[in-house]
Amino acid sequence: MVSDVGAAELGLSKTNTRHSSVRASTAVSDSSSARDSACSLGETLRNEPNGNDDLNRKSFDDLPPMDTGFAAWTFVAASFVLETLIWGFGFTYGIFQECFTREKTFMGASEAALGAIGTLALGLEQVLQLLGGGRILILYNHTDSFNHVVLFGNLLCQLGRSKFRDEGMCFGIGGGGLYAPVIVYLPEWFSVRKGLAGAIIFGGAGIGGIFYPLALNYMLKGLGFRWTLRIWAAYMLVFGGVALIFMKPRVPPVRPSGPSPTFITFVKQQNWSFLSSPLFLCVAILSFIQALGYFPVSLYMSVYTTSLGLPTIDGTIVVVVFSAASVIGQVVLGQLCDMVPYQYIIIASGIGSCLSTYLLWGYAHNLGLIFGFVIMFGILAGGFTSTWPAACADIAGPENPEVIPNVYGFLGIAKGVAAVIGPVVAATLHRTNGPVVREAYSGYGFRDVTIFVGVMMFVTALGGVLSGILSRRRGS
Repeated sequence: MVSDVGAAELGLSKTNTRHSSVRASTAVSDSSSARDSACSLGETLRNEPNGNDDLNRKSFDDLPPMDTGFAAWTFVAASFVLETLIWGFGFTYGIFQECFTREKTFMGASEAALGAIGTLALGLEQVLQLLGGGRILILYNHTDSFNHVVLFGNLLCQLGRSKFRDEGMCFGIGGGGLYAPVIVYLPEWFSVRKGLAGAIIFGGAGIGGIFYPLALNYMLKGLGFRWTLRIWAAYMLVFGGVALIFMKPRVPPVRPSGPSPTFITFVKQQNWSFLSSPLFLCVAILSFIQALGYFPVSLYMSVYTTSLGLPTIDGTIVVVVFSAASVIGQVVLGQLCDMVPYQYIIIASGIGSCLSTYLLWGYAHNLGLIFGFVIMFGILAGGFTSTWPAACADIAGPENPEVIPNVYGFLGIAKGVAAVIGPVVAATLHRTNGPVVREAYSGYGFRDVTIFVGVMMFVTALGGVLSGILSRRRGS
């Protein structure tokens, strides 16, 4: 992950949002309108509680410049660090799972229970950050409370390292809260150069996914998992704390003169009409199905590699290559969404991922075929969420651009739930005690897992076809 969160915010101000690219596109609107659009989310969050904000805020002429200057790029650097710590580490859990399984660290813990640690963390991060707890706090202008939640999230990230049963839950909750400033402040700092800023920030997950597995594998071998987690907790506390120092809003917060609206009032004020849209339901379901097939691969490839009798370092390198391929996939598929309808990208992603699963993973009896599979699958399946900004804009329609973040949030919730369920299903399908038939199709106990992943990707492609039909029917 490249993280999916900021994509929704970046897609709000683009003139042609139907086929917008999250990672590498730049704004095409004129400078003044782009600045107004980029500030819209931050302005909405801070202005709704108080209609007299002109009396309480600085003139915009006195604010730090957008798209340039030390403050803006310091924010990017701090966001990059948080992205690396939260998402880069989250996608390396396969290294720990392989270690726990091989050394039987937690006696009596099933493979499904061990896998649930990583999936629970990823799922909670997806759901909590996209539910917008940080946004609601800033909406109410409770800046002190918001800062306390962020710091508490950082502490939970450290606590999550201490106990087996709580690791996934604490790290997921802490990571979701810790990442909140990136979601809220990014639209305030960047408009015209938001594509570049987003690419740098979201690239942090890929960089972490490349280097962290190597470092963790080295420490697990030399120090054991307990000291590895202690050292990593200290590392996250130090660098996460430093990053938070530079996570500052561009627009100063405004204290409300009257009582803040209740949460129920805030929810009622939102436009939820898209929830009954057939197009939204189709995209949400196919996103859920795609994630069901994607996450088992991301978390089990290290285990699969070592099941072939290959060294542990080979499993680590496979995870690194998979992470790098996913970064490339997000950039490539995001750019393609500028050129063709997003439904075509969904169809190509689903069919390509299905074929690579059945033709490469099923016959991957050596390291070369494993690398071929993770590269193809990482690019095609790992870049799937780059279609979300265009899909969200299509679902919202030109008449309701303000609901795009809400649409994106529900897609993220669907993915977060699938991140928990998918690997658990895969653990159930993985036959750890079955006979190893090296020449057979997926002859290492992963046959049913391979079939499951391929079916999920094929259904994703069918969902892309259906979404195209629904989109054209709606536009006619």
